Amino acid sequence: MKPTDEQTAAADAFHAGDHLALQAGAGTGKTTTLALLAHATTRRGRYLAYNRAIAQDARARFPHTVQCKTAHALAYAAVGHHYTRRLNAPRRPAWQTGQALGVTKAIRIGDREVSRRALSNALLNTVTRFCHSADPDITRHHVPHMRGLENTDLHTELAAHLLPFARKAWADLQHPDDGAVRFDHDHYLKIWALTQPRVDTDFLLLDEAQDTNPAVEQIFLHQRDHAQLVMVGDSAQAIYQWRGAKDVMTGFDGTQLTLSQSFRFGPDLAAEANRWLHLADAPIRLTGTPTVPTELGPVTSPDAVLCRTNVGAMAQVMALMAAGYRVALAGGGDSLRTLAQAAGDLKKGRRTHHPELILFPSWGDLQDYAAHDPAGRDLQPLVNLVDAHGTDAILAAVAHLTTEPQAQVTVSTAHKAKGREWPRVLIADDFARPDNASDSTSPQAQPEPIDDAEARLAYVAVTRTRQRLDLGGLSWVHDHPHSAHG
Repeated sequence: MKPTDEQTAAADAFHAGDHLALQAGAGTGKTTTLALLAHATTRRGRYLAYNRAIAQDARARFPHTVQCKTAHALAYAAVGHHYTRRLNAPRRPAWQTGQALGVTKAIRIGDREVSRRALSNALLNTVTRFCHSADPDITRHHVPHMRGLENTDLHTELAAHLLPFARKAWADLQHPDDGAVRFDHDHYLKIWALTQPRVDTDFLLLDEAQDTNPAVEQIFLHQRDHAQLVMVGDSAQAIYQWRGAKDVMTGFDGTQLTLSQSFRFGPDLAAEANRWLHLADAPIRLTGTPTVPTELGPVTSPDAVLCRTNVGAMAQVMALMAAGYRVALAGGGDSLRTLAQAAGDLKKGRRTHHPELILFPSWGDLQDYAAHDPAGRDLQPLVNLVDAHGTDAILAAVAHLTTEPQAQVTVSTAHKAKGREWPRVLIADDFARPDNASDSTSPQAQPEPIDDAEARLAYVAVTRTRQRLDLGGLSWVHDHPHSAHG
């Protein structure tokens, strides 16, 4: 295939030796472009993939002069192999690990009792968040916020209690042979990152750069003095901030170029994508391929239904099964099952160990929190679903899920749909319309601006289709004054 003008410009900048950030919109062939650059040089390179499956796929597309690996694979070769005995250790409950580190009793913070189990979960989560950061030490901002303890003073109190245990856990993880904390892959990656490693290569290609966590970003940028750095990704698809990911592209010191021609869909869908790119204040706009006739309009039998939340996905699974469809859930039903089981425990008057619901002593307490506390508003759909159908019906639906090849329709959250595509897509109705978006009773009533993160998630959702898109739960955007784009 003849390269586009944008791909040619990227190749020219690469050959000139520039550090390069390539903003590549949905369906614009970013990995193809990176392979094009790699094939046109005899220099040795490394391709850093987001996960093992992408690395494997890339090996077939890149020349043998380019090693395709994940950051974890590089870290394992450097230091991780010393910890093999600990990596294969049996799983153990968090409370046992907490107990071994000295978490032996519950504490009271505000009007909530925080159990040993909740404290143990939080301390292990603190270590994970530290591992994803570029920070040299564990500090208060690595301590996760807990449901019911969102207030700053309460969180400070929690952090003061947990930090000594989290630091003790990190010290425990330095021993290669044995320890109390279960050793995992993010631990050796962080240990390696802290050594400020040098990756021996002429150029380094970073894919999916918008989802890079700060620990990997730090390793990548540290190679700048001896290797040419090329990052590719789509800032508008940066949807994992809640997991510690960071869009490293927009502030990158290097030549900034774009790939805007999408080969996945036609001009009508590109215009819809651009509406969301405008709302997200993204540094790119897309052009569709005229020979790909993508339509917008009602879809009666979708291949995929994309939802905003896990609870929205749960509701869609139940509705589609009730209508007689064979349904698959992207990523499987485990997270829905554990959430429904946790709700069931609370309804039976038992406390639950689910990290989202662990601080609630009863179902009534959770109902009250979801209805009246602004921090709990996102749990209201779960409460409504459980109150309407009961947990047994939800668990029965999860048990009847089928695999994707056998399914008539796949339900997915927008997060899980990232990187995927289907012929016919329907957007579910749980995408949040901004407050007062439909309040047109007075000419002065101005809708709230649309949150950047929500606009990016909507952009990911609307660009998953090849043939026909039903905007469904996002169609309100056409009436929103901020969505006009030129």
